[in-house]
Amino acid sequence: MTSQIRKITEGSGHTGRGTAPGVPDSEQIRRAPKVLLHDHLDGGLRPGTIVDLARESGYEGLPETDPDKLGVWFREAADSGSLERYLETFAHTCAVMQTKAALKRVAAECAEDLAEDGVVYAEVRYAPEQHLEAGLTLEEVVEAVNEGFREGERRARANGHRIRVGALLTAMRHAARALEIAELANRYRDSGVVGFDIAGAEAGFPPTRHLDAFEYLKRENNHFTIHAGEAFGLPSIWQALQWCGADRLGHGVRIIDDIKVDDDGTVQLGRLASYVRDKRIPLELCPSSNLQTGAASSYAEHPIGLLRKLHFRATVNTDNRLMSGTSMSREFEHLVGTFGYTLDDMQWFTVNAMKSAFIPFDERLAMINDVIKPGYAELKSEWLFRQTASTSGSVDS
Repeated sequence: MTSQIRKITEGSGHTGRGTAPGVPDSEQIRRAPKVLLHDHLDGGLRPGTIVDLARESGYEGLPETDPDKLGVWFREAADSGSLERYLETFAHTCAVMQTKAALKRVAAECAEDLAEDGVVYAEVRYAPEQHLEAGLTLEEVVEAVNEGFREGERRARANGHRIRVGALLTAMRHAARALEIAELANRYRDSGVVGFDIAGAEAGFPPTRHLDAFEYLKRENNHFTIHAGEAFGLPSIWQALQWCGADRLGHGVRIIDDIKVDDDGTVQLGRLASYVRDKRIPLELCPSSNLQTGAASSYAEHPIGLLRKLHFRATVNTDNRLMSGTSMSREFEHLVGTFGYTLDDMQWFTVNAMKSAFIPFDERLAMINDVIKPGYAELKSEWLFRQTASTSGSVDS
């Protein structure tokens, strides 16, 4: 199956010949407006911040106290190929995120870092229940993070960048607080929280364990996404959609298991895959993270290439920037290098993500028409002028 996916997705981007914009370079990728739907707050800390906060709080469990070495440790620990081992790295980041000041700092730096990378809209998720060890209440956690995001947005503007950050409140699927967190998300839905999520190890903890939370959110006309189809397969996706009613799929990469590629390149979609595509259900795909957890073996064999070619509502995301040593720009660099994607392809993924965001329709439309499309149009015009200059130079010589 993987070799067939690679074969059918070879050259899936535009060729860059003629009038079509060519493959962007790293600098253009960084400047391109990007939208991020799947990013964990406790998976994106700066290593130096972890060291600072550990020292301030008296936490002595860090495996390294040099920021550079600590960053390497996180990436290597996450490269195990096991989702469960991958999740263990969060014990250290959560340990230093137990006070208002720490949460505010981490959230502000998150917004700054994303804006510096060209992200114009982001939905960043975290589990409030994991930040109560020093006595904070759930409400105090949410308010501290929201305050940090607003501070980060202000700092970004001062540095010449624009970003809007919404929070997703996550419940841990192995715990029993989903309804409580869902109610919390609903209380803060007009104060920076845009939706709800469940996360954690999929195997043994199906989303149907938390049906009361999802039924509550549907009654309140609120939005939610569900981690599904990452380490576990089609049953997890089916339950998330047909039992729980998820608006989006966190990862959803295993939908590829319901897609058959014949030797001659013919593609057949099963009923679940057809439903996901027909209903335009967004897939929060995280290529680098998927390689670490074993959901894919290489970028070339990652299902995103086939899903893009088949016009699923695919989006590109970071998941955990610290553990994967990644950013939105790096994710796109990998995809551009692997599939030959152009600025048109980047725009397609970005518009998909903005269409799928949990903010009101008119605000999504404004972001697409007033920020994303003009941003890509400017980059494409730069490419055209560069091509003209290059052609003129070759004629003169």
